[in-house]
Amino acid sequence: MKTTVERSGTQNVTLALPKGVLTRVKVLAAERGTSISALLAGLLAKAVDDDDAYARARRRGLAALDRPADLGTSGRRPASRDELHER
Repeated sequence: MKTTVERSGTQNVTLALPKGVLTRVKVLAAERGTSISALLAGLLAKAVDDDDAYARARRRGLAALDRPADLGTSGRRPASRDELHER
């Protein structure tokens, strides 16, 4: 991937796409009234944001495993397994 730095804080990237995909991307961008560059930048930014959100949710989920919910039993077992399964 070839890149060059622009003055506005962005960086150009050369991207190779199959001709059929490029044709469809041109149509999609035109239908949305935007450029291919803006369309791809938006999609890539969303992918990065989604990945960040997943990583945050994963960390929260793993942290929650270290803090079990209080079930109101004060850490005591109210009945044995056999008592719970008596018929």
